Amino acid sequence: MLNPLVEFCISNLANGAQQTYEQLEQDPDIDVLEYGCLSYCTKCAENFYAVVNGDIVEADTPEELTKCIYKYIEENPMW
Repeated sequence: MLNPLVEFCISNLANGAQQTYEQLEQDPDIDVLEYGCLSYCTKCAENFYAVVNGDIVEADTPEELTKCIYKYIEENPMW
């Protein structure tokens, strides 16, 4: 069974999304990766975001981002 994949830009992590990254990393049912850049620089400068199974999930705070990622995964099952 494949786990959902959540990808973070290292710049967004430095801006505060690290909290979300660390929380998701503790979940054995989610694969979390970080990249030097995901080429969403405008979003990165404006919001907290992650790419979840290829789709962008955005939020105003790291806490909200965590909730939005879990909600996205729940509403968009991979199987």
